[in-house]
Amino acid sequence: MPELPEVETLCRQLKQEILGGVIQDLIVLDTKIGPVENMAGRPVRSVNRQGKFLLIRLDQDRTLHIHLRMSGRLLWQRHPEELPAHSRFMICFPQGRLACIDPRRFATLSLQDGKDRAAHIPDPLKAFNASILWKIAQGRQAPVKSFLLNQAIIAGIGNIYACEMLHEAAISPRCKAGSLSSAAWRKVARAGRNILLKATACRGTSISDWRDLYGEKGEYQNHLAVYGRKGLPCPRCGDEVKRTVVSGRGTYFCESCQK
Repeated sequence: MPELPEVETLCRQLKQEILGGVIQDLIVLDTKIGPVENMAGRPVRSVNRQGKFLLIRLDQDRTLHIHLRMSGRLLWQRHPEELPAHSRFMICFPQGRLACIDPRRFATLSLQDGKDRAAHIPDPLKAFNASILWKIAQGRQAPVKSFLLNQAIIAGIGNIYACEMLHEAAISPRCKAGSLSSAAWRKVARAGRNILLKATACRGTSISDWRDLYGEKGEYQNHLAVYGRKGLPCPRCGDEVKRTVVSGRGTYFCESCQK
């Protein structure tokens, strides 16, 4: 699933291609997407990211909300040729078209008014506030890994980066969120900022489906410490990386140095 760095990558690339452009057509190719009002003739005022959502703001206070879910990705075709397999919708501009490719058909597209309903949820790329997270976590029995994945608490973190953050912070993914000290949360916040900034600079992590707007792989998979590395040595202590399941999610960690 595209997480914060991948969606931020798309957001930055889309700004270069469609900001200020005018939509010529919006074509839904998969009925599962549902009916979406055609935005032909509407200008793109801004392109933003909110958690894992892409927000394409148009005129008249309308916004297209795109969430790529499990396997969705966006492809920019400057000189449109054959439509890629598994395309579910496309947004056409005079300078090219944007296609959503989604084999598992979970991605969503909706047209909404301009209100930011989740603007109050912290975005860790902008503000990873350890003291706020410590206060929210008080009394919570859920594992810290699940806490970080809760999009109602902090927006954008997914499975890959939660594993990496907790490894860098040397904290077990099984620890109860409410048991972490303020000092431990500072470690998580510092690790989170570092990892998300670096992953974004690398245009995300390409382990399976992820490609950027131009069909290119990201590069952060070359820097992963634990995710997908079961049986390999931990880069910090040399012990074997383990895989377990935490709240239904596959979780990679080092049992020796994450306490």
